[in-house]
Amino acid sequence: MLIVTRREGEKLMIGDDVVVSIVEVSGGTVKLGIDAPRSVPIYREELWAAVRDENRAAAEAPATLPSLPRRG
Repeated sequence: MLIVTRREGEKLMIGDDVVVSIVEVSGGTVKLGIDAPRSVPIYREELWAAVRDENRAAAEAPATLPSLPRRG
């Protein structure tokens, strides 16, 4: 993990086409701006983890459907 110190208004480059800007620092909160191509997915880690966990649970769920009552 790379750890850097940046001040408000400064930026980081990730590769050739992703720019992370420090928009505001207030107390224990940092607001970031991310400029990236639309083809680069950007997720908050906690949402990404929730989707990952939901996908794992769905993959482990039984693949059989319940039986329907017979007509007639």
